[in-house]
Amino acid sequence: MVETKKIMWMIKKDLMVLWRHKPRLLSLFLFPIIMITLFGYGMGGTINNIPVVVVDQSQGPISDATLTAIKGNTLYDVKQITTDPNKGLQMVQNGQAKAAIILPTNFDNLNDTSQKSIVIDVDSSDQLAAGALIPATQGLFNQINQQIAVQKLQSSSISVASNQVNGTQVTPFQSILNTINLQVNKLYGNISYLNFLAPAIIGMTILFGCVFGMGEIIAGERERGELARLFMTPTSVATVVGGKIISKLVQETGRGILLIVAAIVLFGIIINGSIVLTILLLILGALCFIGFGIMVSARVSSQEDFMQSVMPITMPMMFLSGVFYPIETMPWIFQKIAYILPLTYVNDALRAVMLKGSGVGDIWLDIVVLLGFTAIFFYLGVTKFNRDI
Repeated sequence: MVETKKIMWMIKKDLMVLWRHKPRLLSLFLFPIIMITLFGYGMGGTINNIPVVVVDQSQGPISDATLTAIKGNTLYDVKQITTDPNKGLQMVQNGQAKAAIILPTNFDNLNDTSQKSIVIDVDSSDQLAAGALIPATQGLFNQINQQIAVQKLQSSSISVASNQVNGTQVTPFQSILNTINLQVNKLYGNISYLNFLAPAIIGMTILFGCVFGMGEIIAGERERGELARLFMTPTSVATVVGGKIISKLVQETGRGILLIVAAIVLFGIIINGSIVLTILLLILGALCFIGFGIMVSARVSSQEDFMQSVMPITMPMMFLSGVFYPIETMPWIFQKIAYILPLTYVNDALRAVMLKGSGVGDIWLDIVVLLGFTAIFFYLGVTKFNRDI
């Protein structure tokens, strides 16, 4: 027989326990709101606002109209307009833009019968952005090509006589319609989606392994009373924390290396840069996430409290740090949040080394930021460590 009164007592007791654990209570309501917000606004399925730079070497009415068309398309976010092709290329290589659209010097000259070669230098290491930019740019210049052809046909300077080109009879109308030639220059070759995804998956695995592992090691041992028994011996907090860090670092670095080897052997993942630098980045990322795990577990009394505390941070971090979706295409508020999350810098550095072949000089900013996060996490974790609860 079901005893309704006792069931009510149990419900009341569980609610009181929840009320006493404020981090758990806050996470219970905050986490679903964060996740639905991320899916609704950040992962809407449409890629927009991809940063590009336009190199306008012609500077005439047609190039002005082209710029207006590019700016009016929500796919593009024009970061800069310049006349120097090298500067445009440099912006793409530095990650300031995903593509440089280069308009040639003869773009505005309707009397010039030679083809107008538009070049798009695209960052092919970002497979999603490149996949959206290339067909959209081709479509855009097809439309512009038709508009230029109409203007040429209306021009009195166009001759209606036929020409003989390379042994083939070509009418002026055909040459007019083929005015624009779009050349796509993939800076890092053809990179598959699997290659694009692999560095971020490795970074994400290190994140969850380190953070949740530290929750089990510290919060779990505290809950089971093992930590209290350890502190009954003449052992300092620094010794305990240091031992936990080294133990977890060895485990997660080994797992990261195994993951890279498996990706190379099973899926043919290519590492264009230094393997040693890739492993050093894994170690730095693991240290940073271990520090984060220590910082949170230092103050919670149980493993469940730890899990509820880190979930509203780690899960959004996974979506906002560019693992699956380019950061530049997210709403501006999510972009700002992304750049205060350490996984963003781990992903950026690993992709730069593995896909672009970058060296330390190219990713120094990512390294400095990760070192800063690591120092802060460890400082807060050790100084706020509570050995009594």
